[in-house]
Amino acid sequence: MRDIWNPWHGCRKCSEGCVNCYMYYLDKIHGNGDSSIIRQTGNMYYPLSKNRSGGFKIKSGETIRVCMTSDFFIEEADQWREEAWNVIYERPDVKFFILTKRPQRVEQCLPKDWGEGWENVFFNVTCENQLRADERIKIMKDLPFKHKGIMTAPLLGEISIKEYLSEGQIEQVICGGENYAGARLCKYEWVKKLRDDCVATNVTFAFIGTGNKFEKDGRLISLNNNREQMKLAYSYGLSYQGKSIKFKLTDRLGLPIDEESYAPQFKCKCLDCGSRPVCNGCENCGRCDGEFLTAEEI
Repeated sequence: MRDIWNPWHGCRKCSEGCVNCYMYYLDKIHGNGDSSIIRQTGNMYYPLSKNRSGGFKIKSGETIRVCMTSDFFIEEADQWREEAWNVIYERPDVKFFILTKRPQRVEQCLPKDWGEGWENVFFNVTCENQLRADERIKIMKDLPFKHKGIMTAPLLGEISIKEYLSEGQIEQVICGGENYAGARLCKYEWVKKLRDDCVATNVTFAFIGTGNKFEKDGRLISLNNNREQMKLAYSYGLSYQGKSIKFKLTDRLGLPIDEESYAPQFKCKCLDCGSRPVCNGCENCGRCDGEFLTAEEI
């Protein structure tokens, strides 16, 4: 996918949410070797790659999700991280979505010229249950980032985060159930509790997918198809648009760029997708039909 940048691959399991890691499962079925071995991918400079016309493939204003098959702050990547930071620095016009289960390592892994944070980095911690929410959000609160969010996926139990959201640092919460082999149950009331906390504090909330096993009103719903999980999540109408998130992006010369310069476009099948509120849009890969629609048209 165009909006994913994996400069390295592989991870070590470190908490409850890692038990049925999707990366381990996909590596196994594709014969990709030992998922616990962290290795470079050859994509270190992907955000700087250009098309035949000489323009960047990743457009100004787009969002790139970083290290979705690893952890940006894992110890084994210490030798490569400075190079990755340099790439991020070279694209101040692009938003880099960084997610970690290791916030305790972050402060020692920041660039020397980090200051109070770079405007184009959106830092997120994973909180699969209340234990990890209390542990990781408390650490995140003291870290120097301009933009902060929470990923509650896989959601493994009821989580209360209203007190953290009320402090005003957290700009977005993403929620989803667990997928693939061994998927554990996700309950509607857990998702609704998170949504209510976000509405009460005007923080954006996105319920992107139910996971394989979802329970609502005492009824178990089993869905093995990711597309159907996202459709079902969308049908509940739980996603919420809170206060807008403003990224002060610039070009390489430091001149401001219009954040709206990139307008995501979606195919018709995106209309009922739970991921759409946090999606970068369709990359027009040719695998599906349909007209393009802008967010405003949807």
